[in-house]
Amino acid sequence: MELHAVLFDMDGTLVDTEGLWRQTVEEEARKLGLGLDDEGIAFVLGRSVKDSAEYLASFTGGRADVNRLCDTLEHRFAQLVEHQIVPLPGALRLLDTLHAAGVPTALVSASPRSIVDTVLDTLGRHRFVTSFAAGETPETKPAPDPYQAAMAALGVGPAHCVAVEDTPTGVASAEAAGCAVVAVPSLADIVPAPRRTVARSLLDVDLDLLRSMLLLSEKGFTPST
Repeated sequence: MELHAVLFDMDGTLVDTEGLWRQTVEEEARKLGLGLDDEGIAFVLGRSVKDSAEYLASFTGGRADVNRLCDTLEHRFAQLVEHQIVPLPGALRLLDTLHAAGVPTALVSASPRSIVDTVLDTLGRHRFVTSFAAGETPETKPAPDPYQAAMAALGVGPAHCVAVEDTPTGVASAEAAGCAVVAVPSLADIVPAPRRTVARSLLDVDLDLLRSMLLLSEKGFTPST
């Protein structure tokens, strides 16, 4: 089984922005007089701005406008990312290793295109063949659409791809698309499972590990549709 592509989540996986997104949502929740519990935090991690805005609005009894919330969340998150974006340890090394080995990579994110473009400029656009942001597929994570779109753009199938994710929402999306997954948890716990390996950080992820994940897909897994 050859490794034809590696599909990367962005926030919390390649760049240290998951905490910034949590900060953004919690700040807006406080303005609305809301407090996010562990269940609420787990929900918004890995989700799109729209999903998170709708989630907050659902607790306000109609007081909050979803479109305004979307604009506010996106603007604040963009401000934080622009000034505090940091590649996570091992991210650039892993991307460069894959590039040198001729393995194409894609960036698959639930963040808006403006945020994705900022991160691409920081990480280096040459390190990715393609990228997908929120709103660029019929559904976003946890639906399989973003990963399916990335594989279609690269011309590869799930049996030859590995996804790298940091949230349960992202893992659900990648696995629904039929990908084996290397999970590097950021703020929410992820447990090992069939066709899923959990690593402490990207420093523990290398080409050999990614290739070994294909053996899990070779055992006859049929992706959901």
